[in-house]
Amino acid sequence: MASLDLSGFVHAAKDGRDEIDFAVQGVTCAACIGKIERAVKALPGAPDARLNFATRRLKVQWNSGAFDPAAVAAKLEPLGYYARPFDQGALDSDDAAEAKRLLRCLAVAGFAAMNVMLLSVSVWAGAASAIDPATRDLFHWISALIALPAAAFAGQPFFSSAFKALMARTTNMDVPISVGVVLALALSLVETIRGAEQVYFDGALMLMFFLLVGRALDQAMRRKTRAVAANMASLRAQQATLMKIDGTMVETPIAAIAPGDRVYVRPGERVPVDGRVGVGASAVDDSLITGETKGRSVAAGDGVYAGSINLSGALEVDVVAASAGTLLDEVERLLENALSTKSRYVRLADRVAAYYAPVVHLTALLTGIGWAIAGASLHDVFVIAISVLIVTCPCAIALAIPAVQVVVAGALLRSGVLLNRGDAIERLAEVDTVVFDKTGTLTLPELAFDGLGDIPPDLAKIAVRLAASSHHPLARALAKTGAPTPPFANAVEEPARGVRAMVKGEEARLGSLEFCGLDTPNDSGVDGLSRLAFRLGSRTAIFRLSQVLRADAPASVDWLRRRGYRVAILSGDNEAAVGEIARALGVEDAVGGLKPAQKVARLAALAQQGRKTLMVGDGLNDAPALAGAHVSMSPSSAADLAQNVADAVFMGDLLAPVCAALQASKRAVDAMRQNLVMAALYNAAAVPLAIFGHLTPIVAALAMSSSSLVVTVNALRLRNAAALDLASNGNVAATKRSAPLSSMKVAA
Repeated sequence: MASLDLSGFVHAAKDGRDEIDFAVQGVTCAACIGKIERAVKALPGAPDARLNFATRRLKVQWNSGAFDPAAVAAKLEPLGYYARPFDQGALDSDDAAEAKRLLRCLAVAGFAAMNVMLLSVSVWAGAASAIDPATRDLFHWISALIALPAAAFAGQPFFSSAFKALMARTTNMDVPISVGVVLALALSLVETIRGAEQVYFDGALMLMFFLLVGRALDQAMRRKTRAVAANMASLRAQQATLMKIDGTMVETPIAAIAPGDRVYVRPGERVPVDGRVGVGASAVDDSLITGETKGRSVAAGDGVYAGSINLSGALEVDVVAASAGTLLDEVERLLENALSTKSRYVRLADRVAAYYAPVVHLTALLTGIGWAIAGASLHDVFVIAISVLIVTCPCAIALAIPAVQVVVAGALLRSGVLLNRGDAIERLAEVDTVVFDKTGTLTLPELAFDGLGDIPPDLAKIAVRLAASSHHPLARALAKTGAPTPPFANAVEEPARGVRAMVKGEEARLGSLEFCGLDTPNDSGVDGLSRLAFRLGSRTAIFRLSQVLRADAPASVDWLRRRGYRVAILSGDNEAAVGEIARALGVEDAVGGLKPAQKVARLAALAQQGRKTLMVGDGLNDAPALAGAHVSMSPSSAADLAQNVADAVFMGDLLAPVCAALQASKRAVDAMRQNLVMAALYNAAAVPLAIFGHLTPIVAALAMSSSSLVVTVNALRLRNAAALDLASNGNVAATKRSAPLSSMKVAA
């Protein structure tokens, strides 16, 4: 396989390295993750590998150089894993086939177990009334005729995985399961031939049945978690109506659409690209982004996203991103990162699972040797050793953490929170202080502009074009006041200060008063309005913009305070504007006029006080603070850098997802700890009983299977942990909305 040319599947990652995605077959447990990642990282060329347990997607990155990606498949094949270039359609097809296979195996195991159990109950009941040995032996032979072929069919998912692992001279969690089942069946067959009183066909089948139930539930959880992201991806258009320079319109594949092109979107169609409206006015259904089904009015200059539905008028959209870099791509990337990055608890479970199989075999072997030395019969030695082997299968430990992580990631995704890192759940659960940026975070990114006033038209025109060269929310608001205009090619943006460019031999600056060399005491923002200064040579102007508070900001801040969180505002905006927002929200700890380094210093001071801080921000100037906080979140409207740095991104125009993430994370970590404790208690209680011969194989099978089901059900109860809180907070927001302020508006 190493000779295959996979160069066509290699693409560039965001950090400049080369990258390829594989779909890996044969991944059955948490221990497989570490085994695969270690094998790939050992290849020449120092690649980095991350395996997503939920999607079986292996992402391999390396620095450009002499690395053959085909070596990954060649390396994994001897270990029992088959890797091929990742294809979502093929993965869905494989998942559907695997689901059908598991259901068939589950049905056979369940049917066989019920029938064998009926025969076993008859034997047990007859033992009390001196059942005839010939009748008992007949029932045992009938049980064997049912159990052996049923186990051979229903055990394929375990036997094939264990066989591949043993051929690769390694182990996985299917090895002790398969050994336990095979030994129980073999012992039962021998005992049937000998005419013994007890056989254990029922125990082997019950064990297999419950394990298949757990595996089917695990696959269902993973498929459900991917469903929302898959639905979003399915909204991706394959074609768009391209408007050529001569005015003609041609249906063109999305792959051929480039930024700067203009596409035509008819009423009722899905918007095929991310872009800005150039001509036309309409209402669009942004439920994909905001969760709100109410149409959003758009006109020239307003942004639209791929996947949204154009409800009324025809639109001509100037393309910003088409086949790559759209919001849909970002959603998929964030979800992929969230389920690929391993949390502290997942790493712990991986380490335990990696060493568990050898320990299980050694424990069973030593138990058998001990009983043999103690003088037990060969029959009793095998029965006790098999019971130990069955009861110590590490399924509960393997499922304890991944099950919770997958369920909660899906719940948060449905509530509008996209995790960027897998360990964000644990860090969110530790938060005791929430720090908000103001502009674009507590307030909406769209600001209300007070008009050009007496600013000369030629100066305003240059200022609007320079504003189009910036990512800052204030600049974006100013850019929308004029006709769509291309940004200056030579513009340079300085985070937390402003943007500058050379215009006809003169330097133009747009940003803070200090950046533009202005200091006007009589216009210092005492009315709470945000100021955007502009300078062109010696000519200057000041633009005034008012904030629009997020609709549920008062209710969300109140929710945080009532649950014991300390709330603070750290903003680069002027003190007066920050103060008015703080008064409206009842936040006492609010500071304005901060530079990025000052925000980082204040977060560091909070950390020295023992505070675990959640930083919520959206701008380029917030990126250092987002990276320096204990955990961070960013709105979907934030700058790309802020979203990449943040641990999670929340969608829409409400702050309720922030509250939902905090509550869901606490419940998730509680469930992780509960699962680990339950798995540990199960082993502490069951293993000694098995070692001392107090458990038969069927009781061991029931005990082990029950522990796996308990941790799975405990994870499944978190499916609505975030959604319920989001709905509750939304209702509060509807009843506790603050009144509009003189210089600050509240979103309707």
